[in-house]
Amino acid sequence: MGESKQTGTLYLVGTPIGNLKDLTIRALETLQSVDLIAAEDTRHTQKLLNHYAIQKPVTSYYEHNKNSKGPWLLEKLSDGVNIALVSDAGMPGISDPGEDLVKACLQKKIPVTVIPGPSAILTALVASGLDCKGFVFAGFFPRQKKEQKIIFSQLKEEKRTIIFYESPYRLQKTLVQIKEAWGERNCCVARELTKVYEEYIRGTLSEVIAYWEQHTPKGEMTLLIEGARNEKDAAVTAVTAEQIVQRYHEFLSKGLTKKEALQETADLLGISKREVYRLVMIK
Repeated sequence: MGESKQTGTLYLVGTPIGNLKDLTIRALETLQSVDLIAAEDTRHTQKLLNHYAIQKPVTSYYEHNKNSKGPWLLEKLSDGVNIALVSDAGMPGISDPGEDLVKACLQKKIPVTVIPGPSAILTALVASGLDCKGFVFAGFFPRQKKEQKIIFSQLKEEKRTIIFYESPYRLQKTLVQIKEAWGERNCCVARELTKVYEEYIRGTLSEVIAYWEQHTPKGEMTLLIEGARNEKDAAVTAVTAEQIVQRYHEFLSKGLTKKEALQETADLLGISKREVYRLVMIK
């Protein structure tokens, strides 16, 4: 009897979300060694490959051709071809059809290996000033009103930080809808992460909405919304947020430590120290 045929491996390769220098050494070595690269946008990926002088065959794999291209890639893998799957930016499989290809590979017992890389979700979260102990990533904010209502209902009482991807063309409308559905909350809009014009707009929903009324949203957007607060913290509004931060700095100017100033501000205004800390961090 002949030996069983060796299948190829699907490599999920994390790529830079903006700055090309963020490609890891392992990702570079993987892209140099595979037989084929499957990309969400071949033109976009070719820029990365050209930057690192990588010459490999590239084929497209995206939402609108996944039903035809997916089986073709599986056949290649079954024949022993090693394939790297990349998205336009960040980790493939997050809000793209890479998820479907992974599931198909696992069903056919084709090895899947992940080469970790940059993530807009985590990059935005840790710099947002919002709670990082837990978070919910809800993908792209839905466009259909029916789906929006479901999201608003499901996540209204969610205590963890909520993260969406959003188009700059829809950002302002989405912020207004979120405020109408969930009320005033702290938030952060992170745009053009790791790029020249990287920017974080932090504040209450009202403050951030006001900012974008004066500025034109441009670039890739990650939207982070504070989780639902308890009744004590719910009293904090756009009007009182500035007052809270002002009180905190007044205590600091009197010689109190940061910890003491947080506690004194919380006691004076009848809110939690945790909420004071959040507001101080985002201002």
